[in-house]
Amino acid sequence: MRTTRAIHAVERLKTRSGNPQFAAISLSGGLFYLVDKSGGTDKKVSDPLALDEFVKFVGAYGPQKPRKASKLDVAFEAQIRKSKGS
Repeated sequence: MRTTRAIHAVERLKTRSGNPQFAAISLSGGLFYLVDKSGGTDKKVSDPLALDEFVKFVGAYGPQKPRKASKLDVAFEAQIRKSKGS
């Protein structure tokens, strides 16, 4: 169960970045680190982290998924910008 969260975080990173060569490495004691295998060698991207810290790190690493906004959200943000400007 614990490794499932780490693996899903890495799968989301692979989708966001377009790089299928990222991998989560599990260590004893429940620590994980991220490696990038795209250069032919394992490039260590992070230090060993606890599960929650690892998932947070992987979620913030690489390109972020664009936020979806409805028409009402866009209009509301435009109204806020307009009211701040005057």
